[in-house]
Amino acid sequence: MISSAAPRGALLSLAFLLWTAAASAEQPQVVATPEEAGFSRAGLARIDAYLKNEIDSNKIPGAMMLIQRNGRTAYATSMGVRDPATKAPMSDDTIFRIYSMSKPITTVAAMMLVEEGKLQLEDPVAKYIPSFANVKVGVENKGEGGAVSLDLVPVKKPMTIQDLMRHTSGLTYGFFGVGEVKKAYVDAKLTDGDFDNAEFAERLAKLPLAYQPGTTWDYSQSTDILGRVIEVVSGKSLYQFEKERILDPLGMKDTAFYVGDAAKGALVAEPFPNDRTIGNNAEMADPRVVKKWESGGGGMVSTLSDYARFAQMILNGGVLDGKRYLSPRTIAYMGSNHISPSTGVVPGPYYLPGPGFGFGLGFAVRTEAGANFAEGSVGEMSWSGAGGTTFWVDPKENMFVVFMAQTVKERTRIRVALKNMVYGAFDK
Repeated sequence: MISSAAPRGALLSLAFLLWTAAASAEQPQVVATPEEAGFSRAGLARIDAYLKNEIDSNKIPGAMMLIQRNGRTAYATSMGVRDPATKAPMSDDTIFRIYSMSKPITTVAAMMLVEEGKLQLEDPVAKYIPSFANVKVGVENKGEGGAVSLDLVPVKKPMTIQDLMRHTSGLTYGFFGVGEVKKAYVDAKLTDGDFDNAEFAERLAKLPLAYQPGTTWDYSQSTDILGRVIEVVSGKSLYQFEKERILDPLGMKDTAFYVGDAAKGALVAEPFPNDRTIGNNAEMADPRVVKKWESGGGGMVSTLSDYARFAQMILNGGVLDGKRYLSPRTIAYMGSNHISPSTGVVPGPYYLPGPGFGFGLGFAVRTEAGANFAEGSVGEMSWSGAGGTTFWVDPKENMFVVFMAQTVKERTRIRVALKNMVYGAFDK
């Protein structure tokens, strides 16, 4: 059932609420009362009231959210509009730009190749993309008069596949933060024109690294390069590989890199016009404009129900509908902390997982319960998108949550509030 809300902009269809009617032979999933799923009715109603207020006060145009616990759909909502211009209501087929929530999907795809012995975590990236054999690290030096120069020094050890998965490659992003290497990314106009993953990798390999590989967590275009590695190993485009191995088998029919079907163009969720700038100067892209680049790090679109299938598979330990995608031990390995003190990795100045979190392979991993403003369980696996989407998988509580909205300005504040409200709604 839908939680005990009061008014909503648009209720989810019965078909969506029963999205997992036969989702897993191991753990059949049903729509439940809040109490059956371990939540208080009043607690879930507070989430309704919060989201309704965000919409009514014009903070966000609309939102969708799903809470699944112990195999039961405890809460599902769809509120507001998907497009402020058309006023079309949110619906279960609304398509969202998920940006960095692409990263867990790409990393799962790569780990399939690891399980098959076709890729090894310790492999140098240059084994698959030779131009990365010549990368240098940019070291800033301040001269007389305060002028900053960038010296290029050799890498002390090669960038590895594991580095790509855990953001310790030395690569960075240019759209936020400061520094000479980030400036070089901006000046290089990396995303200008129509290019494919192979060309993008060549563009990136010409730029300096921000850190020595394996030393520092720095949010980066590592997963874009991982996507190119998948192409080289598999002999297929990234989308073709993911479609065949993950998206089609999971039934993620609306998850892709672009919305190429003109008939579905009106289903794309849009933010308010003044809420489209990401970081320093990046604008939200239009997924209806199909290009060659398939950004494994931030280029995908999806629906709430599609991403819920992916999250449930992760929560189930790599299996859904009786089909196994990854070993449960592989999922557990991805959800362990790969930047613990024993690795020698240190957080960079833009450590997005935040206090109480380490980082695994493709996911932030919660290592402490009380070191963050947001509630949660140790062992939680999560990540978010720059356009306002977020999800987390909580194995301890046998729960996953997916939230979809398109907002840059309000995303961080809303994520923290919703996490605290979800755990605050627990009744047992």
